[in-house]
Amino acid sequence: MKITSLETFLVAPRWLFLRIATDEGVTGWGEPVVEGRAETVRAAVHELADYLVGQDPLRIEHHWQVLTKGGFYRGGPVLSSAVAGIDQALWDIAGKTHGVPVHQLLGGHVRDRVRVYAWIGGDRPAEVAELAREQVEAGFTAVKMNGSAQMGPIDTPAATRQVVDRVAAVREVLGDERDVAIDFHGRMSTAMSRRILPLLEPLHPMFVEEPVLPEHARDLRQLVDSTSVPLACGERLYSRWDFRDVLATGIAVAQPDVSHAGGISELRRIAALAETHDVAMAPHCPLGPIALAASLQLAFTIPNFLIQEQSLGIHYNQGSSDLLDYLVDPEPFRFTDGHAARPTGPGLGIEIDEAAVRRAAETGHRWRNPVWHHTDGSFAEW
Repeated sequence: MKITSLETFLVAPRWLFLRIATDEGVTGWGEPVVEGRAETVRAAVHELADYLVGQDPLRIEHHWQVLTKGGFYRGGPVLSSAVAGIDQALWDIAGKTHGVPVHQLLGGHVRDRVRVYAWIGGDRPAEVAELAREQVEAGFTAVKMNGSAQMGPIDTPAATRQVVDRVAAVREVLGDERDVAIDFHGRMSTAMSRRILPLLEPLHPMFVEEPVLPEHARDLRQLVDSTSVPLACGERLYSRWDFRDVLATGIAVAQPDVSHAGGISELRRIAALAETHDVAMAPHCPLGPIALAASLQLAFTIPNFLIQEQSLGIHYNQGSSDLLDYLVDPEPFRFTDGHAARPTGPGLGIEIDEAAVRRAAETGHRWRNPVWHHTDGSFAEW
């Protein structure tokens, strides 16, 4: 079997899909994208196609090594995301070729169902308590929310109280039998995180995500030492080497993204490395159906898995397409009691509606993340 072509499709709301075809009629789907830089990743995929066309798609590990190391310049979000989508598609082909789900090729499942969480609120969280109530009624046992909009380097007591009060309102709705995770989104300085984290301790968040920007990861150790709140990071780390020093800081949760950090192959290695540091895995995935399918295949095989992000109904998708719009059968993403059932179909376990993808790609998208400013006109982290 040989790879014959790679096709990419820009589809709303902000995704890039990849279809790899073979001379034996087996096709694989992947999701290589950097949100807001989809066209750039698309160009990288087609550069890598020069190597892949004519190759045996089942030599997944060899191709991963060549694609990540064969160029003089390595790493970074664009190349790692391009490789990630290709890797997903190759695993999809392998599963379909052997007639089994990818998780079976990875050693089989270690759990019978996977816990997932739902997003509440948008980038500027407001009526989060009511949104949390809706997710409880939908059966979810965990939600995640943004902690704040933009924050100053050392913000006011009022801004601090707003963060704590919103989380308290959600905790009141959830009770003690459900969980809330809080995304600081890199919007807090180290000083603001140090101020706010102890105030959140009585509310027992499952974790606080990105309490500092990735470039300030050296400060994670002092934050870990200053609070009992479990800290999480990793959506903007792209390899096991990026995670190596971060895992040693004492974080509780690693959050690599299967569409950014080298795909299924590399996330398995990151998970194993995390396990040696007693760090749980909560893979990042506010993306499309292919990324979620790949994440779930991994979630069933990772011993130190905690919970899976998913984007059904997330604010990025509102008014546009959602995950189920590109599936022939939505059943793999029907969650019961806040859990996903083990996929049994071959490959990634979903069937992409190719006609719907091609129609959507005729329009495409030019999604860009917001650019925020402080009240004095200076740049603020989104």
